Amino acid sequence: MLSTVVKKNSYQDSINLMLLTNAINALPGVTKSQVMMGTDANKDIFRGAGLLTDEAAAASPSDMVIVIDSESEETVNGVLAETERFLSDLSVKKDASQLAEVESWDEAIEALPDANLALFSTPGEYTAPEIDRALDLGLNVFSFTDNISLDDEVRLKRKAHEKGLMLMGPDCGTGIISSIPIAFTNVVKAGKIGIVGASGTGIQEVTCIIDRLGEGVTHAIGTGGRDLSSAVGAITVMDGIAALEHNDGVKVICVISKPPAKEVRDKVVDLLERCTKPVVAIFLGEKPEHHLGTVHLAHTLEETAKIAVDLARGNAIKKNYLEPLGFTCEHPLPEGKTVVGLYSGGTLANEAGMLVSEVLDLGGVVKEDGYILHAKGYDVIDLGDDVYTQGRPHPMIDPDVRIDYIRKYARDPKCGVILFDVMLGYGCHPDMAGALAPVIGEELERAQAEGRELYFVGSVTGTEQDPQDYQSSFEELRAVGVHMETSNARAIRYALELKGIHFTEADRMVVPYEAASPEPVPEPSEAVRELLDTKPRIINVGVESFNDSLRAYGAKSVQYSWKPMAGGDKHLIRLLQEIAKREDEIDAANDVVIGRMRDSQPFLVDVVPARSEIPELNGKVILHAGPPIEYSHMSDPMQGSCVGAALFEGWANNEEDARKLLESGEVSFRPCHSVHAVGPMGGITTGGMAVLKVVNKLDGTIAYCTMNEGIGKVLRFGAYDQEVIDRLHWMADVLGPVLSAAVRSVPGGLNISPMIAKAITMGDEFHQRNIAASLVFLKTVAPLITALDWDQREKQDVIQFLADTDQFFLNIMMATGKAMVDYARKYEYGCVVTTMARNGENFGIKISGMGDEWFCAPVNTPQGLYFTGYSAKDANPDIGDSAITETVGVGAMAMIAAPGVTRFVGTGGFEDAIRYSEEGEKICISHNPNWTIPTWDFKGTNLGIDIRKVVATGITPTINTGIANKKAGLGQIGAGTVLAPMGCFTKALEAYAAKLGIE
Repeated sequence: MLSTVVKKNSYQDSINLMLLTNAINALPGVTKSQVMMGTDANKDIFRGAGLLTDEAAAASPSDMVIVIDSESEETVNGVLAETERFLSDLSVKKDASQLAEVESWDEAIEALPDANLALFSTPGEYTAPEIDRALDLGLNVFSFTDNISLDDEVRLKRKAHEKGLMLMGPDCGTGIISSIPIAFTNVVKAGKIGIVGASGTGIQEVTCIIDRLGEGVTHAIGTGGRDLSSAVGAITVMDGIAALEHNDGVKVICVISKPPAKEVRDKVVDLLERCTKPVVAIFLGEKPEHHLGTVHLAHTLEETAKIAVDLARGNAIKKNYLEPLGFTCEHPLPEGKTVVGLYSGGTLANEAGMLVSEVLDLGGVVKEDGYILHAKGYDVIDLGDDVYTQGRPHPMIDPDVRIDYIRKYARDPKCGVILFDVMLGYGCHPDMAGALAPVIGEELERAQAEGRELYFVGSVTGTEQDPQDYQSSFEELRAVGVHMETSNARAIRYALELKGIHFTEADRMVVPYEAASPEPVPEPSEAVRELLDTKPRIINVGVESFNDSLRAYGAKSVQYSWKPMAGGDKHLIRLLQEIAKREDEIDAANDVVIGRMRDSQPFLVDVVPARSEIPELNGKVILHAGPPIEYSHMSDPMQGSCVGAALFEGWANNEEDARKLLESGEVSFRPCHSVHAVGPMGGITTGGMAVLKVVNKLDGTIAYCTMNEGIGKVLRFGAYDQEVIDRLHWMADVLGPVLSAAVRSVPGGLNISPMIAKAITMGDEFHQRNIAASLVFLKTVAPLITALDWDQREKQDVIQFLADTDQFFLNIMMATGKAMVDYARKYEYGCVVTTMARNGENFGIKISGMGDEWFCAPVNTPQGLYFTGYSAKDANPDIGDSAITETVGVGAMAMIAAPGVTRFVGTGGFEDAIRYSEEGEKICISHNPNWTIPTWDFKGTNLGIDIRKVVATGITPTINTGIANKKAGLGQIGAGTVLAPMGCFTKALEAYAAKLGIE
């Protein structure tokens, strides 16, 4: 039975998820499981494992997908508990590290303004654009990430070179910069030797031997394995050589390469010949017969290290570096017995395949299905090949795959020797020797019991400074019967000796070589020079544990908690990348839009009958909340509000007649927003209702909103009994005129912005909590009312109503927000959200650059707390124009100003309030200094929702909202929050891109 859990928008790096998969597969009752992000590539792995369920197939790349094959629901619950424990443990470790965490490039640069290197370990299908961005920010790049296309590698390396930057990688597993170990790297002593290597484990083997010989390495520049291909042309190798040639701390240059393209190899050798410093180079797969000019050529990684050490010490180079093993096999294994190599290091596997093939004339190395050598029973396997790591940790991290292969070959009667490596250093298994030793001991005992000759021969690539302890790893394996050697080359020679084959090397002399060019080695750029002259300052994008070695050895780093842009949607990613090319132009337009919002001067100037100011309301016309909607599509509460409006206007005498009228087509419906108005919940407004009139005095933009009816049975929630209708008439006939007279008694009207500024310091966020603002308004207007020459009872009733209506200011805030955005919308450029509204069916937005066009998606249902007797099954889908508050930066955007509201809407306490406001900050452009929040260190409210940020981050605005009963007339049944649907923003982005000529 397959069970699937999808954790939406919950990104974790692949290494953590592979380790989690291993932990889950070890649980009792689990037949098999897989935990991966929902990328297309990972879905192929799910499919291949028989674990691709419909839920997994529907997941997005930013969703964590857990698929379990188990017959027991109890087992599934255990898996979920283990998942939560594992992720919680990661969170605790993260908190304990006190590592600065950011979620965007802007935040990263702000946190580490002098950063000079970006370290990538993110999924390859999404990484090329991120490297592009890092290069544009002036950062050198180290890309541990693989699966980047060759075309992208060529393009990015050329771009880096042209910008005077260095791109190390992709698929660069190892590096040392200014003695700082990076990624899967050993801790080696600092010294005079500098390395450029197109081989991660090759660099590790050479640097570790150098360290054990008593010398050191200051720089090891990884290039990625394809750098010396004809397509790439050794761009990074050449730049690295130039950097080391001109680095004062480097006295010897060492180059390590996987088999290169001949023309590229010759170009590299030519550059090396022009170096003024001594040089040693190894081109794996070649068996050099002599040294070329000033370039000393090595055959094995061990020989490379020894030559480098002699050059560093000023010693004469020996004709032959092959030292005796001190062992001759008197009783070689019979002819039918073969040698097998089971490697975690790809370059060490290549070295084994090369040497065994050379000696036995097996036709050279291959690269097929993980095999490096596969001839006449002699197998050398790179267990780090993609064939073995699809959906699983690398064998340097996880011993399981190698253990399986050890058992397989150790029980094969034809197998006489098993060669293997153990890699130490940062990023590797904490005790790989301890994991392998018991298995090897068991298999040796089994072979002895069965009367079979079987030998294990191994080497450890590591140093005494590594976290795993080189000497104890070496001795632990020796103790169970492994013959241990100090290098991979010596281990291979020993294995061949067991077959009665004595490995030899011919002496090597120097032959003259004349460089093709007399020009000196080019000077490195200032950026590359500075990278090698100082300790790196690193933005770590991806695997968080890579910070461990950086910080342990004195580098500065900041953790970019990356997740796929736009939820991994490649179409949207491409649009965002193309739009980014016009970033300066768009940012400038957005600054104008948010400047208009910020500088707005909203004044409440009057309270008027709606039809007196809104000509569209003459006749049977009803305004509603949200984007356009037909009456038949309205939810029951909105239809109920329409019934109430018809009864209020006298268009009908009872509910039945009202519904017939509304269904007849005789009544017209339009959004409030289409006539510069807004309305809460149903938003229902007709000509006879009293509306607040707010003027933005910057340019005279006018906005309207009905007044707040209070709580209980009210029209906005769909109630329409006589009590509701009577209250509406009183508001039109008494409340409106009294407030009108009071407001008009102040020349110019009442300045709203200072009221907002005061109330936000008193705990209001202006959507769910308006009590402070309502009291500030009452404090302002009460003296004006008492001074009126008006019926005393009516004045008293108005003041009492205002005192009793905690949410009265909400509607003033809504009209204020509308006056702000309608002024901003007159500038039809940029991509700032200027409207958010809901009609119970759809959530609609408008953006500055697209004028009056609506972008809609199905609305969500709020989540929150319910009044006694009600639950989520009673809730109506989200509704109302009150999201205008979040549009201008208050409401849920300013939740931190009103932490008490988090309890009311069912989301927690102060930490949740902070989270809501900080999430809003990530999708906004700026802050509004007019409305500062004391509990946010006096930062202004968020300002200017940018659709680019919404789509890129996957964060949609949260809206504070009341929850209406889905049945008309029952009113509010709770309060909560609701997320704006992403579909609105993606549609707006696509339309905006099309307007810019981007399809």
